[in-house]
Amino acid sequence: MKIKIERETSIIFPNNNRVIARFFFIGEERAEKVIDKILKFSEIKARNQFNQILREFSLRHRSISKLFQKHYNNVKYIVEKIHPGNNIPEWCKLLIGSYFTMEYAIESAAIFNPSVVEDPDQSGLSEGEMRLIISLRATGEGHISSLIFRGAVLSKDNKITLAEPGNMIDEAIRIKDHLYKKESFISKLKNMKLTSDFCSNIIEKLPSNFSYDEIRSAVLDVKEHEGSLSLEKEKSINEIEWLAESYTEIKFSFDTDISERVIFPISKFEKNGIEDARFVKFTKDNGDTVFFATYTAYDGYTVLPKLIKTKDFYTFKIFPLRGKFATNKNLALFPRKINGKYAMLSRIDGINNYLMLSDNLYEWNNATLIEEPKYLWELMQIGNGGSPIETDKGWLLITHGVGPVRKYCLGACLLDLDDPTKITGRLKEPLLLPDEKERAGYVPNVVYTCGTIVHNHELIIPYAMSDYASGFAKVNLDQLLDLLTENPS
Repeated sequence: MKIKIERETSIIFPNNNRVIARFFFIGEERAEKVIDKILKFSEIKARNQFNQILREFSLRHRSISKLFQKHYNNVKYIVEKIHPGNNIPEWCKLLIGSYFTMEYAIESAAIFNPSVVEDPDQSGLSEGEMRLIISLRATGEGHISSLIFRGAVLSKDNKITLAEPGNMIDEAIRIKDHLYKKESFISKLKNMKLTSDFCSNIIEKLPSNFSYDEIRSAVLDVKEHEGSLSLEKEKSINEIEWLAESYTEIKFSFDTDISERVIFPISKFEKNGIEDARFVKFTKDNGDTVFFATYTAYDGYTVLPKLIKTKDFYTFKIFPLRGKFATNKNLALFPRKINGKYAMLSRIDGINNYLMLSDNLYEWNNATLIEEPKYLWELMQIGNGGSPIETDKGWLLITHGVGPVRKYCLGACLLDLDDPTKITGRLKEPLLLPDEKERAGYVPNVVYTCGTIVHNHELIIPYAMSDYASGFAKVNLDQLLDLLTENPS
């Protein structure tokens, strides 16, 4: 029996008009020359230039003058160095800041690998409707990935209506207030294989509980004492700083729409991007709910799995995951504890699906192989398609499989509710595979999802089309579960 799957007509395409304004730095020597030339122009010419910039960019950003001020503050030390004591008018500071600003089109290349959760705000809807938050991986120049969002509403008939995205896109305000436990920090460094005497010299300078500023000071002290550093020591410092940067809290303004919030790589240690967030609505033991997402951070040297926590999609706390098996990509958290333990899907070897259980949400040291490639369409590797969904017949897990010519398809399996190491059903054929209109893109022949949702007896599947755009499909839940139980694994 082949199950019917229906594609929706709504598609999210990349939009190169959606830009953020970022700090642009060209090195101190060139910065000094640029600033010196700006300050030597007549006030009339400089003021006219500033007015032209405001006319050109004020409608593209919520408060471009605040961004210019922020970027001026980043080069203020250079201004004071070459013009000490110079009384610079406020407009001129903003003009200087504009030269150290660049626009970045966050989704000009692609918008893909979506996941979906129920919006915490379900007010103002008609009976049978559900408001959604869709997270997506966006890529722009240099293939830098960031995390963005879209709003949508499902009708009682599961027709999806996408909200029009806003263009006044904001990065979050970053809050550095995390206190690190020295013991846990050392444990993570060991997992990252950073155990040299050089690393120990940095860590021993720290108290048992330390702040971000304290570890930055310790790094600077060692740099100053060591003088010229070898490439290996430079790499060690970068990794220590990266780990310190990983514990982060960020906050968006309340006057932003969900589509105007972008989580961009927060530091240079995430410079290669934020990849494939898998969001899930998690129910705690006391019945309270919170949203978690796993994602992959990459700095050019190391893959670091991270966890995002939010209640309202305005404030986000971000933590690195640690432990022997907190490695590689493809992590997905279950929506509740199982037998008193947190549960997570993973692909620690890059090929097979594993189940991890832990008493600690942030530390994962046990893994059990649960699923290997079996059918022709998935023989190269398999992975999860987001967090499992609880049904009365078991945990419904959407999977992806890679077959010949690196073609990605979506499949499904069913895990036992009480012991999800047991697979009780598995599709023999793909649930969704790329059709002719979906095969062309940045990575051809791919359909891929990072999370699904059930509404009005149907499974809603947002999915990426060859790493370029994102569409939606739906399938009858009861028919899918019946087909899975007909093929016990």
